[in-house]
Amino acid sequence: MAVKMTLILLIVALMAECIVGGPMVNDPNRDPLPEENMNVTQMILYNGYPVENHDVTTEDGYILSVQRIPYGRNGNCKNVTSKPVVFLQHGLLAAATNWVTNLPNQSFGFVLADKCFDVWLGNMRGNTYCRRHVNYSVHSDEFWDFSFDEMAKYDLPAMINYVINTTSQPYLYYAGHSQGTMIGFIEFGRNAELIKRVKAFYALAPVSTVTYMGGALKYLADLSPEIQFFFKLFGVREFLPSNFVVKWFAQIFCKAPVLEMVCSDFLFLIAGNDQKQLNETRVPVYVSHTPAGTSVKNVVHFAQLHNAKKFQMYDYGSADKNRQHYGQDTPPEYNVSKVAVPTALYWAGHDVLADPMDVKSLMPKLPTLTYNKFIEAWEHLDFVWGMDATTEVYNDIIKHILEKEREMGKS
Repeated sequence: MAVKMTLILLIVALMAECIVGGPMVNDPNRDPLPEENMNVTQMILYNGYPVENHDVTTEDGYILSVQRIPYGRNGNCKNVTSKPVVFLQHGLLAAATNWVTNLPNQSFGFVLADKCFDVWLGNMRGNTYCRRHVNYSVHSDEFWDFSFDEMAKYDLPAMINYVINTTSQPYLYYAGHSQGTMIGFIEFGRNAELIKRVKAFYALAPVSTVTYMGGALKYLADLSPEIQFFFKLFGVREFLPSNFVVKWFAQIFCKAPVLEMVCSDFLFLIAGNDQKQLNETRVPVYVSHTPAGTSVKNVVHFAQLHNAKKFQMYDYGSADKNRQHYGQDTPPEYNVSKVAVPTALYWAGHDVLADPMDVKSLMPKLPTLTYNKFIEAWEHLDFVWGMDATTEVYNDIIKHILEKEREMGKS
């Protein structure tokens, strides 16, 4: 009974997110870092890089904000012509800020720009930078009726096609983290036109099935029917956990002596934190920009994957409703064996969201797997915020891209 009551309190707290959402980063004993109160565009400019903001409208009417870093810091690489185009896509509950919140030599977006790449940062519907629609209000049920199914079907092609058309380049290189890899595994296995436009796919902390995941999402998976019911009953559509929920999970996952501020951020509670790779001085910046928001439906979809132990489309809860959407009683499964873009995997031994057992299950199914790098000591967020991410991953990706460019006689 006590456990059940705790779960009910958790659901009620989730409903309160519209009132008291956001990370707890206020500490009266410290001076805030400038980037804490900046948006992604301001952060890029603050660090000495040029930036362009582009609006991309999807086929179903969402207006996505995309940032471009066309060349390096303080004009570096400005006069280099025909730069390789790299598109970076964030993960669950995140935003384009993931790629620019570290120091310039540690942030993938900045590292690429300083190596003379044309860098584009994607944002998914429903996050901080994508809360507009041509017809629907952000306060409507219709706006929040999406999961990663729609991100893959509409957002990813819209952004990639826009970048290709804007740069007049025949192709780009795609690097995704977490959910950003998931939508790649979906769309690069079925969208023939899009596949032609992506030269290589670099999957950081790759996610398809989440059968073995741990962390806060595993706990929420057991509550998915109740969460759906209560959110629908009280008209809450966006998933942005309240401070009550964050504190509750922090008591479970933060028993070891770690930074209190890390444990006040729900993204760390979902994905874990690696103290050895964590730049403690940057933590206030991380938690001021995450969680960046998504739909309740999207989080429930992740929970469904864990419970079903399959990589499948959203389950509408009954055979009748699934037939209305899919023409069959159960959600269709995604077929990663049809991924046609050359793929490189970067995965970690202590990843609670992209668990090594799930990644090992994925690897033999990929027909175009060209490379994989396993980092035993790492966790999920090390691929975007790790202090050694540049030496362990980013430089490795850059090396592979330049090799491909040389093979095609382009550099």
